[in-house]
Amino acid sequence: MNKKWQLNEVNDELADKIANEFNISKIVASIIANKGLKDNNEIEVFLHPRRGDFHDPFLMPDMDKAVARIIQAIDNKEKVAIYGDYDVDGITSSTVLHRFLEERGLHTDIYIPNRLNEGYGLNKKEIEAIAETKHTLIITVDCGITGYDEIEYAKTFGIDTVVTDHHEPPEKLPDAIAVVDCKRKDNKYPFNGLAGVGVAFKLTQALAIKLNLPEESYLKYLDIVCVGTISDIVPLVDENRTISKLGLRLVKQTRNIGLKVLLESIGYKKIDSNTISFGIAPRINACGRMGHEKEALKLFLTNNIEEAKQITQKLNEYNLQRQEIEKRIFDEAQELMQNPEEQKLPCIVLRKENWHHGVIGIVSSKITDMYFKPSILMCIEDKEAKGSGRSIPGFDIHEALENCKENIKQFGGHSMAIGITIDNDKFDDFKKQIEEYAESKQISEIVPVLNIDEKVQLKNINLSDIKDLELLEPFGEANKPPIFQINNLKIESIRTLTQGKHLKLDVKEENTRFSAIGFNLGNLANDYKIGDKVNIAGFLEINSFNGMDSIQINIKDIMKSIS
Repeated sequence: MNKKWQLNEVNDELADKIANEFNISKIVASIIANKGLKDNNEIEVFLHPRRGDFHDPFLMPDMDKAVARIIQAIDNKEKVAIYGDYDVDGITSSTVLHRFLEERGLHTDIYIPNRLNEGYGLNKKEIEAIAETKHTLIITVDCGITGYDEIEYAKTFGIDTVVTDHHEPPEKLPDAIAVVDCKRKDNKYPFNGLAGVGVAFKLTQALAIKLNLPEESYLKYLDIVCVGTISDIVPLVDENRTISKLGLRLVKQTRNIGLKVLLESIGYKKIDSNTISFGIAPRINACGRMGHEKEALKLFLTNNIEEAKQITQKLNEYNLQRQEIEKRIFDEAQELMQNPEEQKLPCIVLRKENWHHGVIGIVSSKITDMYFKPSILMCIEDKEAKGSGRSIPGFDIHEALENCKENIKQFGGHSMAIGITIDNDKFDDFKKQIEEYAESKQISEIVPVLNIDEKVQLKNINLSDIKDLELLEPFGEANKPPIFQINNLKIESIRTLTQGKHLKLDVKEENTRFSAIGFNLGNLANDYKIGDKVNIAGFLEINSFNGMDSIQINIKDIMKSIS
């Protein structure tokens, strides 16, 4: 799939000004200049966030009501239930709030629904169980904004509910004691991109302020808040950047026994956002995907190192199981895609028995990336098919389902990702209808865009410049690692690694030789030969080998030079 390279215009005058005023390299200053930061104060917060940069939590809707009701529960020693979610965001949200309230003398019970049997969000069966155990308050974290009926049901048992969430609210808010969600239409809070754990963290900050507690009482949980924030793929800007940047410092010296043991088991040399995204998150999420969500929660709550080691071993095993299942589903989906008729269609809709619906969303994402088409994969379960879908920029898959809902039993999600349930006997009608809808949106004309931060010549860059790029970390959504374009590089050697999976090049610019690696680009090896002149778009990084450091290009795309 050919990508369109879109080069950002660099404001050299502004970049020079930023470089001089903040004593940073021109290459870093150029990237910051394109971030739309309004003034020096915003640039300073971006580069060097501090604990004083957190916004006032009481600007959040209903925060004062939530704090008042929880303090009442503390004073009266009520039985309180925290109701979370089975992903990293939900697990970390539950952990932070439970530990904070426990230190205030309020023990809380935590309920995390089973992904496979119960699905996401509040459910009436568990509310009945909460009522039977004489709880008088439910605090939701990372869920609850759409739980209108369930919250009404809780009221019939005399149970109050405080909702903390970060998802889009429906037209009618649940009638809870408080609904803390910065995506509410009446929101006055200056940032609405927090993860669920970010909202839970702001609740602990507000409680600490009201109870005249020191900052340390809530800031000490920033390691766990950081893990949930980075894992939930929320934009790492504004307050999320402050959480992530400060939180990663605590992760490196974490006092959370479970997190410490899990990090040690993974063995990453450098602890950064990649460690969280590709090391921690998959293992925690694997618990929920495989139906063992309580193990991840126990890991973060335990104070026993031996128990932490036992749980960590389980998490690593669940992750291996998840990887095996994912590979099997991916291979089977690929087999179905060998049908030439399927390849012609504007979107991919597949179903099969024995596909695990806790893992199917990951495979859908890979299929979409591979073919650059929206995909929906479903597993056949009795008379129903349940699954997940992923989309491409420019095609709203949630809107597509809205236009096909007469053939759908249930669905939810947003423009880029959905969950869906249909009756098996309606599958063919649904498949045809959504394919026709996708055709009407001219999906075939949508070209993937690769945004390039700057065009550079490697001869003008040194190792110190590459190291300075670390100032831009942590990387994540809305703060991607910068991509550079380097033109007219001559291929000196070319080969594949890992049984043809990856592409390895040695390239030459004038009289200097550089290495380049293209992960999962091994299929391009036959398109190029020694002596070809190429343009490469990719990350610039330091490659350490045999005690020597050198500049390496991490290839995101490659094309032959025109000149």
